[in-house]
Amino acid sequence: MDYQKEYQKWLTSGVLTDRERAELEAIKDDPKEIESRFYGPLEFGTAGLRGTMAVGLHHMNLYVIRHATQAFANVICAEGERARERGVAICMDCRNHGMEFARAAAEVCAANGIKVRIFESLRPTPELSFAVRHYGCQAGINVTASHNPKEYNGYKVYWEDGAQLPPHHAAAIAAQLEKIDIFTGITSMPYDEAMAKGMITVMGEETDEAFLKEVMAMTIDPAAIPAVADSFKLVYTPFHGCGHKLVPEALRRAGVKHLLCEPKQMVIDGDFPTVKSPNPENPEGFYLAVDLARENGVDFILGTDPDSDRVGIMVRDKEGAYQVITGNQTGVVLLDYMLGAMQRTGKLPGNAVALKTIVTTEMARTVAESYGVPCFDTFTGFKFIAEKKNALEGSGEGKVVFSYEESYGYMLGDFVRDKDAVTASLLLTEMAAYYAAKGMTVLDALQALFEKHGFYGEKTHNLVMPGLDGLADMAKLMKNLRENPPAEIGGVQVVQRKDYQDGSVVDCAGGGKSAMELSGSNVLRFELSDGTSIIVRPSGTEPKIKVYILTKGRDAAERDANVAKYSRWVETLTP
Repeated sequence: MDYQKEYQKWLTSGVLTDRERAELEAIKDDPKEIESRFYGPLEFGTAGLRGTMAVGLHHMNLYVIRHATQAFANVICAEGERARERGVAICMDCRNHGMEFARAAAEVCAANGIKVRIFESLRPTPELSFAVRHYGCQAGINVTASHNPKEYNGYKVYWEDGAQLPPHHAAAIAAQLEKIDIFTGITSMPYDEAMAKGMITVMGEETDEAFLKEVMAMTIDPAAIPAVADSFKLVYTPFHGCGHKLVPEALRRAGVKHLLCEPKQMVIDGDFPTVKSPNPENPEGFYLAVDLARENGVDFILGTDPDSDRVGIMVRDKEGAYQVITGNQTGVVLLDYMLGAMQRTGKLPGNAVALKTIVTTEMARTVAESYGVPCFDTFTGFKFIAEKKNALEGSGEGKVVFSYEESYGYMLGDFVRDKDAVTASLLLTEMAAYYAAKGMTVLDALQALFEKHGFYGEKTHNLVMPGLDGLADMAKLMKNLRENPPAEIGGVQVVQRKDYQDGSVVDCAGGGKSAMELSGSNVLRFELSDGTSIIVRPSGTEPKIKVYILTKGRDAAERDANVAKYSRWVETLTP
């Protein structure tokens, strides 16, 4: 793409506001900045779009939102009149311009004859997935950049099952985007006109109540929280986002009496003034919640990200310090609690199965199998988890009772097909209350699992590669690892290589090659002679390569030494 030509097209389009035109005029003498904004469109992947907010083809703005929605509308309309009538559900999180972008999407859908259900204000991502299923919509649109920094916004699309768009539909949208002019190819109508014509309806408390009814039905042991309610305390933070209403409400309905919500972070604000990154994976964001917990003698802290699809926890140890429980560890201890509670209460299906991603700890498989429950792997991303759930349950092969990935995402029940921090917060609290009644913390429960199943350890490294050269650097690193694979890592022999791109498995000793079930994703996996797995993949949402270390030791010291040893190798990786 000729970026200078595209830049001039935008400048002379006649549709930009004075402010937007001034923003572009200000960079006329900066060819590098012009190139970064106009060298190409944001790639429409299976997670939709995500980028920083600015004027330009490679950023999130009204024109990119309308362009994407017109392409999506064409795909929906191709399904026929019934699809238009079923319509789309639209949601947004707390991001700056969130409502503006959501309404713009609604205006395009309505003008294309597609009925719209839009939330009156910000709502959690899992409620959008629920709404698609609950109202029988053809599709869904969610304006969110999840846990990214404040400069970002995003555009996620969902299909009729409430899951993020499957790859073939994403490819169909991408193909439409190439055909549609970003300014002249869009059909839109004013929001108020669409409302008056009955093309747009607004969702509010009635949808909240329907969603909460399903959330509360996920309680396994209804007596667990009331049994300790007089003494059990917890701190919650929504990191300025969508969890601020429904998470506290679910916990109160479950019987929590001493719920302390961090007041500064309960304020809805797309600038996220109290945190550098509103991501529960980053423990530094919990500093205000930790202060509140320390002041009130609280053992348990919950934090959800801006769109409330991820949840992280911290737990006070015996020395009074607040310890991070990683996403891998949280999933393991919650899986063990849920299977045990289901078994105790007679709620565990005979054909129960668990799901995890290929980069999630193998400890989950060990824990599940200890209850006689098989655990299946999927590619990273809840669209793949949802796809596997639908396949297993559709064929009668199994009933999925728990799904998760290491990046703090958990899917529970049948009413959503995406990460769900609202329901996960409820069950994590039930779990914490159950152990509190036994005089234990979640840390104690985790330690008991290590002693029973082995000392598993995990670490994720992010090799950030920003800027125009970032994509090229990421591709170069993956190419180098494919063409020159390591024979050993950290002095330990690589015994097997898996390439999820073509589904090949190479036996490093004999050179034999076989095929595995999963293929079609740009992921490499190196299996070492000590049982460690090293997995390398480009992020689908950010400019970085993610490297996952999955290891195990005979005790905590050996586990930690393994993580440190393999981390040193990761630090040597360059394009």
